[in-house]
Amino acid sequence: MFDLGHARSFVAVAEELHFGRAAARLNLTQSPLSRQIQMLEQTLGVTLLERTTRAVRLTPAGRTFVAEAYRVIAAAENAERVTRRAARGESGMIRLGFTAASAYRILPRLVTHLRDRLPEIDLALEEMVSGEQIQALEGNRIDLALLRPSPALSESAIEAVPLTRERLILAVPQGHRLALGRAPTLADLDGEPFVTWSPRGGRYFIDLLAALFEGGEVQPRVVQRVNQVHAMLALVGAGLGVALVPDGARSIRVANVTLRAIRLPASAQPELHLASRRGDANPCLSSVREVVENAF
Repeated sequence: MFDLGHARSFVAVAEELHFGRAAARLNLTQSPLSRQIQMLEQTLGVTLLERTTRAVRLTPAGRTFVAEAYRVIAAAENAERVTRRAARGESGMIRLGFTAASAYRILPRLVTHLRDRLPEIDLALEEMVSGEQIQALEGNRIDLALLRPSPALSESAIEAVPLTRERLILAVPQGHRLALGRAPTLADLDGEPFVTWSPRGGRYFIDLLAALFEGGEVQPRVVQRVNQVHAMLALVGAGLGVALVPDGARSIRVANVTLRAIRLPASAQPELHLASRRGDANPCLSSVREVVENAF
């Protein structure tokens, strides 16, 4: 079999159609280059070049081979480039878990930054609640997670850093007494029918709201618990009650729902964390984490 050096030598001769110029281009003397071409022809069992004292021409077999040689050289150079980029963490695959609420505003921004700065890294996205993401990280089913703070993180081999904080806004049915007029306050929620998170997917929000209501001496009347923000808004639109949802929910269009700012303490701003396994060997993980953390 011919090697990559033979292919490059032949391409140089085919382009120059002159052994002297091709040898100078390859930093060789003419005799070794001529021997390489002869060995290549012997290996292939065909004549690639017609040589006279005045000219060098490609044979039909030579014209066919030079096209294939270009492809071989390009494939080798691409393999080298891809391998080096992978070693530098500039290409590869990242399996990213995310919460449903992060998909409204945070995830699109994250994906845009990664595509701009690390275009050769592929993302495999999977929506999960935070507890499922922790288990998926521990089980090596995902590499990176957008999740809510959890006590389980401190008990695991997972490294998490705060990424963003987001305001809560009030969702009320159109025509509700809080849909118009002065800005609503926490006290306005006392005794109101309230749609909120279920324990399965929203333990973080349940605890956050419980602390908020206790601190404000407010007791909304919980009428329904669901896992996702869009389900909450649908129930609010049906007139079932009001809800406190992350500000990113403004990007969701639900009929008969009015979204209003509400003054709340800073402690009531939900956090989103970026998490991965400590010591993960995926070479592109550190590059992705750096881009994401700088973006937010």
